[in-house]
Amino acid sequence: MSDANILTSSVPRTLETKNKILGLELSDVLILLLNLSVQNLIFGSTTMKIPMVFGTSLGLFLILFFFKKGKPDQFLQHYFEHLISPTVFSANSQDLHYRKFNKGGEL
Repeated sequence: MSDANILTSSVPRTLETKNKILGLELSDVLILLLNLSVQNLIFGSTTMKIPMVFGTSLGLFLILFFFKKGKPDQFLQHYFEHLISPTVFSANSQDLHYRKFNKGGEL
């Protein structure tokens, strides 16, 4: 049996690539849609509808697209978690959230 009889097929180069819409992650697209709906709710019946609804959405898209270019996946989520986390962690402080495990199942 020769090697010429082996069936081959092409596969994607990376199997772990995240789905993106216009270069943005799903969470970023949801932020854009939330902005679009809130702006439409506020300015939908006014003469400022076009610049406020579509202008802010386009501006937010451009900011997200260029800010996240070259950054890892879920960069914004991790960045905001970093901003709200405490800046100093004390190694000798008491853990107030720790509860002792009771083998009987009752606390």
